[in-house]
Amino acid sequence: MDIHEYQAKEILSKHGIKTLRSVLCHKPEEVYNAYKTLSSSVAVVKAQVHAGGRGKGGGVKIAKSADEAKSIAEKMLGMNLVTAQTGKEGKLVRKVLVEEGAEIIKEFYLSLTIDRKNAGIAFVASAEGGMEIEEVSKNNPEKILTVPVNPLYGLKSYHILEISLFLGIDKNLYGGLSKLINLLYASFISEDMSMLEINPLILTGSGEFIPLDAKIILDDNADFRHPAFKDLIDENEEEPLEVKAKSVGLNYIKLDGNVGCMVNGAGLAMATMDTIKEFGATPANFLDVGGTADSKRVETAFNILLSDKNVKGIFINIFGGIVKCDMVAEGVVSAAKNIGLKLPVVVRLEGTNADIAAKIIENSGMNFVSANSLADGAQKISKIVNG
Repeated sequence: MDIHEYQAKEILSKHGIKTLRSVLCHKPEEVYNAYKTLSSSVAVVKAQVHAGGRGKGGGVKIAKSADEAKSIAEKMLGMNLVTAQTGKEGKLVRKVLVEEGAEIIKEFYLSLTIDRKNAGIAFVASAEGGMEIEEVSKNNPEKILTVPVNPLYGLKSYHILEISLFLGIDKNLYGGLSKLINLLYASFISEDMSMLEINPLILTGSGEFIPLDAKIILDDNADFRHPAFKDLIDENEEEPLEVKAKSVGLNYIKLDGNVGCMVNGAGLAMATMDTIKEFGATPANFLDVGGTADSKRVETAFNILLSDKNVKGIFINIFGGIVKCDMVAEGVVSAAKNIGLKLPVVVRLEGTNADIAAKIIENSGMNFVSANSLADGAQKISKIVNG
């Protein structure tokens, strides 16, 4: 689950990590008043959207007076901010963060992420702070350090020393960096984060290390441990179809393709998407209807798929293990008739009572095409949507 920069900094502050004073604003007048409360002679006005690269898109501006801050906010609020991460459609800016300035001596990059390869956590560090880490990785990979940490043993002093030496930190500043890294690791574990990225981490004139920007992704599988997570959700920043699907218990992620996928089981869904791609079409979504694909659930899934204007055809790929194939077939037919389905649909049902299900599909009178395997179904729907 993505959250805003201001929310990320609130979490870091809760764990004892110092951040610069800032005020969240929704109107230009609020920005004007916020500037006057800051102790620095300059302030930074930052668009609050779920995307990186805001500076390049015009979403981060420096103001040297309250009037200038208000003028910046008048242009920024309501703008459609386009960055490399938003795509060409961009993101509407509804709020901004007004943050005090700081004397910056040096900028670094520091992040923590889940290290799936080593089944642990990894620190990623670079002295090239303030730059897009993807570009640094591509052009100068030697300038990036990855330090794996085994969560069973936790963060050790030698991990911190390795990071400090790589970044070229003076020995007089080591204590401050060590304290920060320990706090970051503790917050990462405590809040069940998937990623914590600080870019840049600044060294100030007073010798302090302060996160100038912070991006946090929370693992929503840990919602049951964190009731407050729900208060961090900004539905304006979420894909509307994903919000709708989540509200009815469907696992749905919107993609940019032309084939709507309805599958049960995450593994089968991933295999289905890969196979569709192999035959020349592109999946429009990941959709796992789960093991209880009854008529109502299938109808809801159909409605979500049809709400995507890019969908030119639907591929239903269900393995009947817990649920019987004939029950799924009845649900598919009922749902298709109730919503007046017009798009072509390829159906592959395998497992318990698959033979009965095939007859239900065949006798439905609907625009269904039967498939006898994953590859067969993927090939058929790909041919259909590609004309």
